[in-house]
Amino acid sequence: MKLPILYSFRRCPYAMRARMALVIANIECELREVVLRSKPPSMLEASPKGTVPILLLPDGRVLDESMDIIDWTMERSNIRRWSWPLQDPTTRAPAYGLITENDGPFKFALDRYKYADRYPEQDATLYRGLTEPFLDKLELRLTHSPYLFGDDPSLVDVAIFPFVRQFARVDLDWFESTDYNGLQRWLKALEEGQLFRSIMRKHDAWRSGDSVTYFLEDAAAQEAV
Repeated sequence: MKLPILYSFRRCPYAMRARMALVIANIECELREVVLRSKPPSMLEASPKGTVPILLLPDGRVLDESMDIIDWTMERSNIRRWSWPLQDPTTRAPAYGLITENDGPFKFALDRYKYADRYPEQDATLYRGLTEPFLDKLELRLTHSPYLFGDDPSLVDVAIFPFVRQFARVDLDWFESTDYNGLQRWLKALEEGQLFRSIMRKHDAWRSGDSVTYFLEDAAAQEAV
């Protein structure tokens, strides 16, 4: 194996942020799109927990957590413009703190809000209310700057954005009627940006024996559309 192999699912927010980080770091890999209800045996052999993204490295290591993939891209590439909040001693703790809160309490509430019929113990609006402390924290930051750590997007924005995007799409009319003006501008800028568009091309599910899809080559083709 000369290139890393990435098992991904287009709509998964964890996979989205991993793909965005790989584009930022200019790391080529073999892309294997999967259907989660029919996971290929090679994917499950690499990581029996069966979640995406999974990055198989040429040295045999398996990265099956999206933040591990993001951290690996920082080790492999000089992407200081994007990664500085996660590396600077003055911002590292709050940067990782936001990501931890996103992946913990916010994701917990988001799942229950999006799939409220699976959690009938409470109304969807109550689950939505559980997301507000985190959204308020993001909004406060975005009243002072276009992105979470200044005038330019960073890997912190990349790590959090797909989940806020998923939240907004549960009830877009409601989200757009709120006073989350900074959050709305931030979401629109990232969603319409070339980076995000470049990683959202649709693919058929990968099967053993298929020809190789080169991820950066494919992302560049999408960006040019």
